[in-house]
Amino acid sequence: MIEVSSASDIGRVRTSNEDSCGVFSPAVYVVADGLGGHAAGEVASRIVVAAVHDMANAGEPIDTAALKSAVLRANQQVLDAAAKNSAYEGMGSTATVLHIDEESQTACYAHVGDSRLYLLRAGALRRISRDHSYVEELVARGELSEAEAQHHPRKNYLLRAVGVEERLHVDGDTFPVMAGDRFLLATDGLTNMVEDADLCALLGGNPDDAARQMVERALDAGGTDNVTAIVIACDPS
Repeated sequence: MIEVSSASDIGRVRTSNEDSCGVFSPAVYVVADGLGGHAAGEVASRIVVAAVHDMANAGEPIDTAALKSAVLRANQQVLDAAAKNSAYEGMGSTATVLHIDEESQTACYAHVGDSRLYLLRAGALRRISRDHSYVEELVARGELSEAEAQHHPRKNYLLRAVGVEERLHVDGDTFPVMAGDRFLLATDGLTNMVEDADLCALLGGNPDDAARQMVERALDAGGTDNVTAIVIACDPS
């Protein structure tokens, strides 16, 4: 049995919410964080969510390739929209998409940018996605620690995002799901404000209210960005 909660908030500083999210049947989830200013970022993130919605509703088998294709379609749609409207020039979005197949007990995901996908299993929180950011590259090369990365001045400089280039590489994979697994999809407005230990505790709590509690925790910490979370609990029926 899958239980889901989601929440999104403009935050305490921004004047618009450029985050978008979606929960679609059959068990498809997406968060997108728009880039490029007041109107443009919101447009780009909505394009991502709409592309994932169309993929989920197409009635075709859903696997990693299908999720990646939806993100690539969104990439082209964002580029096309920017080419037709100068106000949208430079817009883009992150994209983190998850599908859970209860019958096969597997999950697949597609990911671009620095929104994140986490898995909580047996009390241990693990990040599934990898940030496509300048700072993450420094961490991967051993030039920066995780703690230093958290406060680096170029933390939000992305190397890969939807709508930036024609040729986009989308990360993705498939992995088994176990009873009791909890998933979190979140924009960086949450993960920059709330420590992993707190996310772990909230993710392990009541799934009906977990997403809202996470967003409120980010707001209490300052809410310097838009905040979005989707929590999925694969609990035994």
